Amino acid sequence: MQLLDQIIAAAARECPHRTAIVFGAERWTFAQLDRRVEQLAGALRCVAGEGDRVAVLAENHPAVVEAYYAVPRAGMILVPLNYRLAGPELAAQLRDSGARVLIGERELLDRLYDAAPDQIETVVAIDRTSGGELLYADFVAASGDGTQVHRTPDDVAWLIYTSGTTGRAKGAMLTHTNLIAGLIAASLGRPVHPADVYLYPFPLCHVSGYNVCVMHLHRRPVVLLRRFSPAAVLEAVQRERVTTMSLAPTMIAMLLDDPGLGDSDLSSVRSIGYGASAIPPAVLRRGMKLLRCDFAQGYGMTELAGNAVFLDAEAHRRGLADAPHLLGAAGLPGPLIELRIVDSAGADVATGEIGEIVVRGPQVTAGYWRDAAATAASWRDGWFHTGDIGRRDGEGFLYVVDRVKDIIVSGGENIASREVEDALHLHPAVREAAVVGEPDERWGENVCAFVALRAGAVVSEAELIDSVRAHLAGYKKPKRVVFVDELPKNAGGKIAKAELRARLR
Repeated sequence: MQLLDQIIAAAARECPHRTAIVFGAERWTFAQLDRRVEQLAGALRCVAGEGDRVAVLAENHPAVVEAYYAVPRAGMILVPLNYRLAGPELAAQLRDSGARVLIGERELLDRLYDAAPDQIETVVAIDRTSGGELLYADFVAASGDGTQVHRTPDDVAWLIYTSGTTGRAKGAMLTHTNLIAGLIAASLGRPVHPADVYLYPFPLCHVSGYNVCVMHLHRRPVVLLRRFSPAAVLEAVQRERVTTMSLAPTMIAMLLDDPGLGDSDLSSVRSIGYGASAIPPAVLRRGMKLLRCDFAQGYGMTELAGNAVFLDAEAHRRGLADAPHLLGAAGLPGPLIELRIVDSAGADVATGEIGEIVVRGPQVTAGYWRDAAATAASWRDGWFHTGDIGRRDGEGFLYVVDRVKDIIVSGGENIASREVEDALHLHPAVREAAVVGEPDERWGENVCAFVALRAGAVVSEAELIDSVRAHLAGYKKPKRVVFVDELPKNAGGKIAKAELRARLR
């Protein structure tokens, strides 16, 4: 299997009546999904040509899953837009991608029209039109003749803009080869069981949507949530007897704190995969205790077409039993990826030493869309530089220390923000924490912590600083704590540190 949409075509042949998608009370079999994919591909061929970009602007909806497969089947490139962005940001990504077709939901389209009213040639509204757009149901029903186009595994299938946590968002070009390699890596790193029912709560505009394709590759159903909430997860797990799901660390923390958890029957859940950002060991231990299922971690990014490093359930069990350091590990590289830790000159560092994580393999993006400078800056001697700082132990386990951007330099000392965040989470009052560098004329930067407390918890700034000091060297403790109700997050559940830094300027 070399092309992404062949997954659905093969599943429709082999198990046409098996459920592919569950969305609330609605269900689609693989045969129904493949038919819709073919219809949408045919409709797109009537309004655009090979290699054209088709943008999608919607919250989670089966139409987005249809576009996952149909746009590449049409020989075009899917551009999933983050619906949480402001109108001008969306307009900038549409201009950069040069999209000719936009499929979106009414409310989100209106937001975009205010910023770029005449930018797109063909607009298709998923739910309802306001006069100028085509209606999705009519557009798909009036599809073309299904003429096949010539495609190769090296064609770009998805163009996903990075979250922009370190600057302007860049479009990562993911080919069919990249995506299929990512699916294989995930299948090996986190095996799918023959009876699995998978719950997907992340926004489909995020690269984590590849998990939907992983399940379809194994002919398993996906329970798709419109959007994440602890209550929605608990309801769907019980209704559909979900066996496995993916959650961001922030989602796990919210689920553990939900008052409905104690009254919910989660006995069907065998495994939870987490990723998108580091998880505080204290939250992980609590989750393993309360949810009583296996946990598995994946480390990856948009540019890697998903996860490339995996910490399996057995490593988590070892971590609880007699190897607690493993609960802070990202895992072992998948068999399709090569990984090194290098210094600023590109030379390998010694085992246990920190450096930048660099990788190469078939799942690494083909480059950044129309950005030769950014592409050249990220690839050196054939290795992709992730921008993450990490180290490896004697067993080969990878530990992600921090983002290069998130290293705080105070008085000449390098401080990993993640280390301070983990120490903050050891205090029972802390629900969420994020640490950034605050500009300081004397020290260069000071450690500033943004903290959201658990419901009803009361703690002072001084008490939290003293708590961190009990676990870390004095120079690493926060100089200031800012209490917030919620930490800002991007579409993938990562804490938006750029937004927090902006508050300090």
